[in-house]
Amino acid sequence: MSILVNEATPTTFNPLDIIEQIVSANEWPFDRYDDDEMNVGVEGSWTRYHLWFAWRPDQQALQFSCAFDLKVPHDKTQVMHSLLALMNEKMWLGHFDIWAQEGLLMFRHAQLFGGGATATSEQIEELVEVALRESERFYPAIQFAIWGGKSAAESIAAAMLETEGEA
Repeated sequence: MSILVNEATPTTFNPLDIIEQIVSANEWPFDRYDDDEMNVGVEGSWTRYHLWFAWRPDQQALQFSCAFDLKVPHDKTQVMHSLLALMNEKMWLGHFDIWAQEGLLMFRHAQLFGGGATATSEQIEELVEVALRESERFYPAIQFAIWGGKSAAESIAAAMLETEGEA
């Protein structure tokens, strides 16, 4: 099998320009450190989220994370890893992870834009919506595991109960 190599010159496309427009339109506070990195704050129903976007022009890749405003206590790391495995089984796009150095819980996803592909505002908006929706959906399970002393299986089961009817 041979690999085709594209010798085209690197593009000047930068998805952070689109992200900055979206963030500004939503009036979310943000810091754009340079051409390749941006941090955004978003209020959720359960907690504040920190969105981080990093553009790697050499790889034509956008890395995205949505960090929860909470740290996983060291003694809860094992149950959280088990819970994240169960959560990730239910995911179609992205995954949840713990940044071990900081104990920071986050949703992560990377998107490639090689071959002249560019991001659209719709793609970026959908990525952010998926991250926030999934983070909000699993937040109760995380709370059950960290503060409720529940196992991963108990936490995911309790958080994923579907309500029927109205009270």
